[in-house]
Amino acid sequence: MLPQVHQLLSQACAFTGHSDLLEFKMSKPSELLTFGWREWVSLPDIGIKQIKAKVDTGARTSALHAFELRPYSENGRDRVEFRMHPLQKDVDTVVTCNADILDTRTVTDSGGHKEERYVIETTLSIGHQAWPVEVTLTSRDDMLFRMLLGRTAIKNRAQVDPARSYLVGKKKRIKKRSK
Repeated sequence: MLPQVHQLLSQACAFTGHSDLLEFKMSKPSELLTFGWREWVSLPDIGIKQIKAKVDTGARTSALHAFELRPYSENGRDRVEFRMHPLQKDVDTVVTCNADILDTRTVTDSGGHKEERYVIETTLSIGHQAWPVEVTLTSRDDMLFRMLLGRTAIKNRAQVDPARSYLVGKKKRIKKRSK
């Protein structure tokens, strides 16, 4: 069935002149990672060693908790410095992050509120896998999860088992130094 669908799409794209629409990869379920509805991930490019993320297929875009955002320019690049609380229910632990600004977008949250947000690209690391993802920056202090992992970040890479948690990303144990 899939080869027939691909052939029909090829013909339609050739007819309309939109061959760029065929530049997608359909992954078989056996090739995909299986995430639980929540996972431990890291964002090494911006110094976040671990953060609990809610995998939210209802959200198109991923979102990361951020406050005290300060846009600036460095070597001709637009960048943003922001602070964040990486741990749930902990406002004392603060990480200061810096990233290139990829874009600004108007995002509608689950309550229907529109907000203009900075978009950054950073590496998402989970288990033994890593890839670049786009993430919007917003205050999530009132939310249980400091990060939402949206569907575009996992497209063609992972499927979600909504009945399970922490299938790929495990919480890293902090080793205490012995004296």
